[in-house]
Amino acid sequence: MAFHAIVLDANILVRAVLGSRVSRLLADHVTKVSFLAPAVAFDEVREHLPAILAKRGQPAESTKAALDKLAALERVVVPVPAESYLPMKDRAMARIGGRDPDDWPVLACALAADCPIWTEDSDFFGAGVATWTTSNIELFLAEPRRGRE
Repeated sequence: MAFHAIVLDANILVRAVLGSRVSRLLADHVTKVSFLAPAVAFDEVREHLPAILAKRGQPAESTKAALDKLAALERVVVPVPAESYLPMKDRAMARIGGRDPDDWPVLACALAADCPIWTEDSDFFGAGVATWTTSNIELFLAEPRRGRE
């Protein structure tokens, strides 16, 4: 069976943890789409979740529940180790380094996997990789399966 893949940016992981639409989309399409994210994106979310929740006025106890949901998300979104996309670092930095050099792992992962990115970050636009936002991701998710067999 052929799958198509997409790399998720950290902001999409946050939406999956804190919202319902992204987590529903992931659950509905996990059998036909390979969801990937650089492992460092999960680390970034773990680091920033407490501040995001505090800013939203959530009690400190909600952080544990959010972190548990993020851990469960790693069964749906494959954390890609750096060594898998590190060979693409220079290419990714050349394309996005001037806008946001911290985003190179997501772009490098997409280049290595030869697939698009799901993000809300406009820094990826024009980086030479198809970019989908949550507002239109269902078009990508509805595409028939394709890939190398």
